[in-house]
Amino acid sequence: MYLDKEKKAEIFEKFGKNGVADTGSPESQIALFTYRIAHMTEHLKQNHKDHATARSLTMLVGKRRKLLSYLKERDIERYRAIVKALGLRR
Repeated sequence: MYLDKEKKAEIFEKFGKNGVADTGSPESQIALFTYRIAHMTEHLKQNHKDHATARSLTMLVGKRRKLLSYLKERDIERYRAIVKALGLRR
């Protein structure tokens, strides 16, 4: 499987608050969604007729966008830091 417990823990530890494996912070959730989006995008490049994955990708991008908007409203510095760390175009 592409996303095992170790990879999830690594993402949460890297992007969680204060280096703690924080699964609830918007930064860690955005980072996890970004990892999943990248994987789905690669999958769809090879399997362009997989409409279920295409729909899931669209929904996941929407969730990430909502979290980014929330973070932008709450704390602009944290928003800028996560966008820069993940290399997102916003």
